Amino acid sequence: MPDQPVDRLGQRISVVLLTYNCAHRIEPILDRLGKLDLPLIAVDNGSADGTADVLAKRPEIEVIRLSRNIGAAGRNVGADSARTPYVLFCDDDGWYEQEALEGVCDLFDAHPELALVNARIAVGAEEELDPISAEMADSPLPASHDLPGTTLLGFMAGAVAVRRSAYQEAGGYDHRFFIGGEEETLAVKLARAGWQMRYLPEFVMHHEPSLANALGLRAMGMRNTLVNTWLHRPWRSALRWTVFTLADNPKNADWLRAIAWTLRALPWIVRERDPMDAELDAQLTVLDRRRFANRRPVFTYRGWQPGDPLRPQM
Repeated sequence: MPDQPVDRLGQRISVVLLTYNCAHRIEPILDRLGKLDLPLIAVDNGSADGTADVLAKRPEIEVIRLSRNIGAAGRNVGADSARTPYVLFCDDDGWYEQEALEGVCDLFDAHPELALVNARIAVGAEEELDPISAEMADSPLPASHDLPGTTLLGFMAGAVAVRRSAYQEAGGYDHRFFIGGEEETLAVKLARAGWQMRYLPEFVMHHEPSLANALGLRAMGMRNTLVNTWLHRPWRSALRWTVFTLADNPKNADWLRAIAWTLRALPWIVRERDPMDAELDAQLTVLDRRRFANRRPVFTYRGWQPGDPLRPQM
């Protein structure tokens, strides 16, 4: 890693930046991340537009060039290279405010059971609250472990600080999920191992959404949701969420592609399926029901509507 001065905060937390084909827009992001005065590791996911060359012009950045795009698993490479106990994950269209970072590190220090803290996401120049942040802030899950913030069983990959040891213990991101909802399986693995996850609104990241690289993301996200569901949920919960997912998504080419990709994954779903215990499934069911209630009713299954407290009658 290039020699660079780091203060006490830089000895506690570093930034892992995941990039792909963003040479034309990465400079302002690098400027903002540079103001954090933290060790910065950029993992370039096999870009073909010279992104890695743009990164290499900044000697303060450790650049890791991957020969091909491995999706979210590129973050694993960055985390393995980090020398700090905590890591900020960042995508190439966002950056963090510095003010709360020391407090986040203090929180990790004080609570060894805490694996992850999700930031509040401010979108665009208007800094509008991301709807996912609003949902996290209103988490119906009970508080525990005397931890501040709201309890989570999911997170946004590019808007979190993680305890590196917990992340690595859980195996990081599974390369088979590539990108798009890739957080779901990792979140389940962390929860099953007893790790805690929290949303902290004073911890802020800014997101300037890019439409680049969006091709296929909806299909991949739907496929990843279905695969994760059948890998980890008891069969009744898995079936309920599958019915809802299939009904809730637009019926188009992405919908068909997602189903085809899910069917293609069946061999390893069957091989690796390991349903979670009833307690964790019950917590996820609380979140399921809120999602049913908050979305437009788009189907009825034998008289069951989204938001009903009962499972569909099979």
